[in-house]
Amino acid sequence: MSTMTSTGSTNSSSSHSVRTEAGRGLRLTGMNWLVWRQHRAAYWTLLVAAAITVAMIVYQRQQMITYLDGYGYPHLKSGWEDKFDGSPLSSAGRLLGFLPVLIGVFLGAPLLAGDLESGTAKLVNAQSASRVRWLTTKLGVTALVVVVCTTAVSVAFTWWWSSVKSSLYAIDWAGPDGFDNSGPVPVALTLLTIVGGVAIGMLLRRTLLSMVVTLGFAVIVQLVWSHFRMSLGNIVTLTSEKGVGDGTFPSVPSGAYVADESYLTASGDLIGTGSCTEATAKATTACLDKAHVVGWAIKYIPISQMSSMQWLGAAILLALTAGIAAFVILWGRKRLV
Repeated sequence: MSTMTSTGSTNSSSSHSVRTEAGRGLRLTGMNWLVWRQHRAAYWTLLVAAAITVAMIVYQRQQMITYLDGYGYPHLKSGWEDKFDGSPLSSAGRLLGFLPVLIGVFLGAPLLAGDLESGTAKLVNAQSASRVRWLTTKLGVTALVVVVCTTAVSVAFTWWWSSVKSSLYAIDWAGPDGFDNSGPVPVALTLLTIVGGVAIGMLLRRTLLSMVVTLGFAVIVQLVWSHFRMSLGNIVTLTSEKGVGDGTFPSVPSGAYVADESYLTASGDLIGTGSCTEATAKATTACLDKAHVVGWAIKYIPISQMSSMQWLGAAILLALTAGIAAFVILWGRKRLV
């Protein structure tokens, strides 16, 4: 009887130990715990904001689908555009476009600058953990939270927009509201802004100054990206040699982004449409005849290229991010404190 009691006690103790070890295995420890503890307010704010955003997108999409169902969605009948309200979609696109900037300024810039300014970095580096481990953990945990949040929002927004993606009554796929908020692009843009902010904070060592400079950096990234975005696609040229009169303008595929319109001459050259802008129709016709214009040339990018353009652009942005992250680790290994 005593043996059975002892055995039962041992089994109970063993079971408690297993549960304790299992519980410990689910908890953050060491440097991961320190980084999460230090920035938990920012991380939780980001996670909660992402969850609320996804919930709102799901609700808005359901409202839109309810309307589209009345026109036979997904095979929409003509006339659905007449009363279609695309303002929630376009407003969401504009607001989501600010997320990379805000996250970079309020999370990326203070990540190291705050520790360097307050002296926490010296305290951490006085412990057994190396600077490289501290830096990689800081970047890794932050990047993980950012990737989870931005991926969730991007997937939800892409799902919402895909119902009317190719329609001219929805947001323009070639513009920032559509292209930059769907697929892998928002994840890559946000990571680049965040890691750029971390590097700026590491170099400047002042939180407020780093946030201001990171804001400028984020704006520059957005401007450069907006000029670079459409160069990721392969231009398709459509020509028509039926003259330039009424009804002779060539039609491009639905949803295509028109990059340029030109006059086509008999020799195959292209001239700008503004070269024969005259005061009267007679003068314009004389100018066209003199230039031997025989038709139009339209350069466009079909919407079918959007996905490949996004992945190519995201790959470039992530490569830049990796380069900046490597700089942060290499610089910080010797010169951080």
